[in-house]
Amino acid sequence: QVQLVESGGGSVQAGDSVRLSCVASGRTSGWAYVMAWFRQAPGQEREFVATITWSGDRTWYADFVKGRFTISRDNAKNAVYLQMNSLQPEDTAVYYCAPVIRYNGIWRPNFGDGDSWGQGTQVTVSS
Repeated sequence: QVQLVESGGGSVQAGDSVRLSCVASGRTSGWAYVMAWFRQAPGQEREFVATITWSGDRTWYADFVKGRFTISRDNAKNAVYLQMNSLQPEDTAVYYCAPVIRYNGIWRPNFGDGDSWGQGTQVTVSS
């Protein structure tokens, strides 16, 4: 199994920046996935934020990112990052990472057998 551990969240003010990390451990040998960040605000469904290819040469972002977020990865560390700048209260959510595939134009979680979401990391932005 592969375990995903997200970290780096916290409580910040509007306009601040936060860098989230996601580290994979466990059965990562040969693990090569397109990775993504999702988020889930209270009372809302989980939504796609950003994704990055294995080589890091292509990235995609949700429209609401508007150039504020940057996804990156370090395959040597089995890590994916999300740099979030100019945070707004509407960015308040629990942020998760996941391997993904693109199906019918939508990035969808693509967990291996027995794998699942990590615990996420809470980002709270106050005005």
